[in-house]
Amino acid sequence: MKRFSAFLLCIIMVLGLFVVGCGTNKQAQSNQGDTAGDIKAIKDRGVLKVGVKVDVPKFGFKDPQTNKIDGLEIDIARAVAKKILGDANKIDVQGVTAKTRGPLLDNGEVDLVIATFTITEERKQSYNFSDPYFQDGVAMMVKKSSGIQSVKDMNGKKIGVAQSATSRKALQEEADKVGAKVQFLEFGTYPEIKTALDSGRIDVFSVDGSILAGYLDDTTTILNDRFAPQQYGVASKKSNAALAKAVDETIAEMKKSGELDKLVQKWGIK
Repeated sequence: MKRFSAFLLCIIMVLGLFVVGCGTNKQAQSNQGDTAGDIKAIKDRGVLKVGVKVDVPKFGFKDPQTNKIDGLEIDIARAVAKKILGDANKIDVQGVTAKTRGPLLDNGEVDLVIATFTITEERKQSYNFSDPYFQDGVAMMVKKSSGIQSVKDMNGKKIGVAQSATSRKALQEEADKVGAKVQFLEFGTYPEIKTALDSGRIDVFSVDGSILAGYLDDTTTILNDRFAPQQYGVASKKSNAALAKAVDETIAEMKKSGELDKLVQKWGIK
């Protein structure tokens, strides 16, 4: 009887270990599934939702004649879609501004923001950022007739900047260094800033140099001064770690293969 009891106890212990092992294995599988949940949601939907600029020629610009949005950053979105979904055309792009891109990420309307989004330590507290895919600097556009040649000539001038953009802080710091008192006016879009410059409402249009290049005409010039290096990165929600990893891998692959450099050349970005 004692031998039978001991034998029975051994069987119970083995079964208990099996159940615990199965439970642990299922938990591990569940955790693994949770980790890739953000990727799974995109695959289930069948399309990658991306917030892009529509008013930055060569990066993200909506052609008024065709209503097609294209540019370097749309090509990057296609590369990410190809990696995740196996099809570069499975993207749904939505126009964003400097003010709206963060909230659209926060509420889940877009999976990624690829929209001349400058990487800063402060922003990294709220979002995942990929390794940079482009670097620029804050610059200034003025009318040729203004006589303005550098930040030293900015005293008493009105500077137009985009809402929530980093250019305001960078230019304020430079103005402070030379003792120039400047006034900032914020606008929702870059075309609005250019219109304000043309009408004389502002004296300076300031944003990254590559963005300004898309608004250059016979009456304007971009000054040589450059401030505060601006590195653009692909942004995703903090909780979407698997998606951020896929984006980083895509950017790394594009850099290694030379594809990123080819796209920069394709769009004529300097």
